[in-house]
Amino acid sequence: ACKKTLTVDGFEFHNDPGYPKDMTGEITLTEAIANSCNTAMIDQRDKIDDEALADAAASLGLEAETDLGIPAFFGDVPEAESETERAAALIGQGKVLASPLAMATVAASVAAGETVSPRVVAGGESEDDAPSEEDASSDAEPLSADEAAALRDMMRAAVTDGSASILSKIDPAVAAKTGTAEYGEPDSKGAYPSHAWLIATQGDLAVAVFVARGKGGAATAGPLMREMLG
Repeated sequence: ACKKTLTVDGFEFHNDPGYPKDMTGEITLTEAIANSCNTAMIDQRDKIDDEALADAAASLGLEAETDLGIPAFFGDVPEAESETERAAALIGQGKVLASPLAMATVAASVAAGETVSPRVVAGGESEDDAPSEEDASSDAEPLSADEAAALRDMMRAAVTDGSASILSKIDPAVAAKTGTAEYGEPDSKGAYPSHAWLIATQGDLAVAVFVARGKGGAATAGPLMREMLG
């Protein structure tokens, strides 16, 4: 169920102002992901506890304990302290933290069909450079091939029929997911500033675009991703 708004413990969650009206009501999960229906995700909060959310994030490479040899942050999905905070976490807000490297790893894991352990590469690659099972540490179940296939279909739908349509004419084809994360305090009109995100895959390339303050993932990060991949 994709509702226009959804209130949790007195806090009203909403979709992006530009969310398509014909994608409200009863829609499929693929349509909800492709069009970024926040309320559809939040409405599933009784089925997804904190541990399940953190495990799912870890299976995509978030919160990884990987030694890259350089300072790196792979995100944090902490246990929620309130019902509203838990609802916000389901759309990557609240106290959930991420970095461009972490989100590029998420995209790479989906494309590869398994949990990816990133590494820094300088020059050519040798057999010694290949990632091992010891490169990353996590108690979560690794991403399965079926889960990755479903996510690839949803990310491709975001390009062909959803919020990442700005990338639809790029060849070779791209799969992507937009993100608009509100933060801080609202202005006099009640509007929050937003981080603009967009992750995408093209062949064996995974990219994350992050703009610290923008209008939205599609509007602000979209043109940057199109210029890079187009």
